Amino acid sequence: MPELPETETIARDLQAAITGASITGVSVAKRDVLRHADAAKLRSACVGAIVTRCWRRAKLIVIELDTGDRIVVQPRFTGALLIDAAPLSPAGRQYTAVTWALSDGRQLRYRDVRRLGTVALMSPAEFAAVDAALGIEPLDRTLSADRFSVLVRAPRQAIKKVLMDQHVIAGVGNIYANETLWLARIDPSRAGRSLSAVESGRLLDELRAVLTAAISARGTSFRDYRDASGGRGAFGAQLQAYGRAGLPCPRCRRRLIGTHAIDGRATVFCAECQR
Repeated sequence: MPELPETETIARDLQAAITGASITGVSVAKRDVLRHADAAKLRSACVGAIVTRCWRRAKLIVIELDTGDRIVVQPRFTGALLIDAAPLSPAGRQYTAVTWALSDGRQLRYRDVRRLGTVALMSPAEFAAVDAALGIEPLDRTLSADRFSVLVRAPRQAIKKVLMDQHVIAGVGNIYANETLWLARIDPSRAGRSLSAVESGRLLDELRAVLTAAISARGTSFRDYRDASGGRGAFGAQLQAYGRAGLPCPRCRRRLIGTHAIDGRATVFCAECQR
């Protein structure tokens, strides 16, 4: 977390808010989040550059500069990119790792409580290598039902692990894998290769539906996720499975089961509905 809907929300916010802005300064308070560059190199590459595009790839937020370099942020569990129009209080600065000063007086901050996320400076070639290692985007219009079927039905692994494998399908994490499998009525522990073509088609339809709905709701906030303005996502109110272990299944009313046996992550499913 954040997953595809959350990083898509942040990227869209940044695209609207900072595209065309010039970077006038860079301050690094927590150097351990940096990748591909130290503080001096990040500062040298960014100061004077203009933001030309902000977008998402998988769970990455990509900020393109007119120099060709890219600032690539992977928020992981507690990271956030926030736009601030006023100076921060000491409490607000506590978890700020990197700050970019913009020409209009605003600041773009990368804040990370646990500092498990990363901020990387990449050349076009470096980013191309990262991009090539990632799987196809689930909302990509070129992803046909037949191609999706080949991807998810090949592995022997549990279908939940397949959905979360970033080399297969990019951007899906634990929340939306749980939701998709519940909606598609598929047992998360089933091997991907055990699915029929009909089941894999239903899985793709439900995956796209839940991701689209979550983007519309600006993501899911439990504790740490915030959009670029510091707002919370509203999709949590629509969750049917994730976070509801022990509660009645919304379809059949049987108690939802919670386990960590499949992939070490929290899995919630209905033994009655999901086969």
